Amino acid sequence: MSQATDARKIPKESYEKELSRLQAELVTMQRWVSETGARILVIFEGRDAAGKGGSIKRVMQYLNPRSARVVALPQPNEWEKGQWYFQRYIEKLPTTGEIVLMDRSWYNRAGVEKVMDFCTPEQYEQFLQQAPLVERLLVDDGIILVKYWFSVSDQEQEKRFKSRKKDPLRRWKLSDTDVASITRWADYSRAKDEMFDRTDTDHAPWWTIESDDKRAARINTIRHLLSQVPYEQLAPQKVKIPARPTDDEYARPAKESHRYVPDHASTLK
Repeated sequence: MSQATDARKIPKESYEKELSRLQAELVTMQRWVSETGARILVIFEGRDAAGKGGSIKRVMQYLNPRSARVVALPQPNEWEKGQWYFQRYIEKLPTTGEIVLMDRSWYNRAGVEKVMDFCTPEQYEQFLQQAPLVERLLVDDGIILVKYWFSVSDQEQEKRFKSRKKDPLRRWKLSDTDVASITRWADYSRAKDEMFDRTDTDHAPWWTIESDDKRAARINTIRHLLSQVPYEQLAPQKVKIPARPTDDEYARPAKESHRYVPDHASTLK
């Protein structure tokens, strides 16, 4: 079994300071994306409880949701199962001036579907042949494609699973498939290795993020993502806030005529 890293975790104060700086850069990057019409697709993959969700949350935290979105598709329904495998993902690709973060992607077929026998050997092999071709088409069409693999040790993964089990706010994150990944660790490792061998290409390489330290993983993810986009600092449009006009003819209705949410917050003082 692999060993959890012993590296000292980033101090909270240093983490928050750097995170704030990088998130400001993400906002700058998004402005460039919107102004230039660039299209950004970021794929987040990795073992269960590897920290993908936390990193996605920090990337998205201050971005404008009108031009940045997260795609996390559920299991395909019967109608979708009859489609070309990539079809429902293709529908979610970014349009002009948009950033899309995929919380898992078409690589489900090379991971959980392969290990849990949710696809046939023929479907699996066809996917490994087609994925590099599909990604080549995306890149050739001008999409900036970045693929991240979050690598977590077996000890840290188990620790996070146990933490989720005890936490009612995160219990939903612990599925039967997640738990099965503990006993199928070696199978998932072999599947990941073959996926890398077949789909790590010059036009769409895999970037590995060590994620036993969640803070470090988030910082490293954002910093690297910024380095993959050739954005420039654009001067923001000048905004002039006008003086508020007076309207002596307007009379606000009596408060008693409206329904107000009870002030529960006042009971906490």
